Amino acid sequence: MFLIIFVAIACYQILIACRAVSCRVVIDNDSCHNATVIRVDRVKKHGILLEAVQVLVDLDLVITKAYISSDCNWFMDVFNVTDQDGSKLQNKEVIDHIQKCLESENYLVSPAAGPTNGVAPPSDDQSSTSIELTGTDRPGLLSEVCAVLASLSCNIVKAEVWTHDRRAAAVIQITDEATGLAIHDAGRLSMVQELLGTVMQGDGRAQKCCSTCTDMSVVGASRAERRLHKMMLDDDDDNAGEDRCGKARPRAGAKVVVMDCTERQYTVVILRCRDRPKLLFDTLCALTDLHYVVFHGTVDAEPRSKEAYQEYYVRHVDGHPVRSDDERSRLVRCLEAAVERRATNGLELEVRTEDRVGLLSEITRVFRENSLSIIRAAISTRDGMAEDTFHVSDAYGHPVDGRTMDAVGDHLGHAVLRVKRSGGHGAPAKSVAEGGAVSVLGSLLKGSFQGLRLIRSYS
Repeated sequence: MFLIIFVAIACYQILIACRAVSCRVVIDNDSCHNATVIRVDRVKKHGILLEAVQVLVDLDLVITKAYISSDCNWFMDVFNVTDQDGSKLQNKEVIDHIQKCLESENYLVSPAAGPTNGVAPPSDDQSSTSIELTGTDRPGLLSEVCAVLASLSCNIVKAEVWTHDRRAAAVIQITDEATGLAIHDAGRLSMVQELLGTVMQGDGRAQKCCSTCTDMSVVGASRAERRLHKMMLDDDDDNAGEDRCGKARPRAGAKVVVMDCTERQYTVVILRCRDRPKLLFDTLCALTDLHYVVFHGTVDAEPRSKEAYQEYYVRHVDGHPVRSDDERSRLVRCLEAAVERRATNGLELEVRTEDRVGLLSEITRVFRENSLSIIRAAISTRDGMAEDTFHVSDAYGHPVDGRTMDAVGDHLGHAVLRVKRSGGHGAPAKSVAEGGAVSVLGSLLKGSFQGLRLIRSYS
């Protein structure tokens, strides 16, 4: 009897100790010569790997290697990370921030959470209203969205826009032109939702394409990207039978293999492709949204090889490995799509100028009038300045020619237009620059612009 009581007390003390040490994070700058090693040990939950990666993505850190193990009820992961220059982390504030976030139970919001259909009750501390849009992509779609918002005196302060496989999705944050704050009037929000819904239903399909809320005023870039992955996956499922012939989608060259590991009842997922920023984040978004749990994994993305290798041992949240050819095909297709959505393609342009209501509408109208198709866009404002990045191609998905860039430069004579990168489609950079991008930069220098320069890219 006493032995039973003693064992029970010992087990209770162990349980209390485990709860007290539910998370342990070690950040080590000594054990690896070319990277900072971050070790995370904590109680396992669904999506915890993605949450940890999202903390590092928020800081624009590069994950060169990762080792994952999460059998039983414990999650253990090791990340080798560097800054954008390939150096170890030395900033104490950054290190302390990583430690605090990875140890916190409340830092990260549910990655799948988003606006519901309709308008949420506003609160006093919200600085912007968030809108989510999905629908069929077409030339000039973003221009139409921006024009509607400008006509309703709504200022776009931040936006992420993605297109893939003839589908479009956007997370847009707006403010009232008069107050600079979130829009609280329910009638006005209903009007915004109705008009944008009409724009997104330009193909005649009747579905929920637009939702608004006022509970995402602190959405960061990676949170918006997280939502975009989920929105595009859901949109793909809703429109799986749709004929999508037309503009060929870009290919990222991802090789995905899904195999059975019958002796351990795992499904093995192997992915190889050209490395790029946030690749690990994107593939984990797909696995999490498809409700797979990563039990073991290895990630290798050494900068010297320029190729990324990811290997995961997964099961569905119901405890089973992949059980059918259809499920296997969907897993492959969704991972390929997750890689392709952010794959570098098109000409990358940056517009930096003083922000004002209607600016984005004017810029996108110029793009549309010159037959430029926007593949992706990241819109932001900071200290009264607009900082907008666009990936563009011609209307058929081909590289932009020099004459078109000259015309765009002539129209946007008031804005600072920078050519950041020419990528994708297999076209050399000089095909865009000859007589085009260089001429745009030269014509802009004739105006009142200062500090114009080419920006170093990842490629």
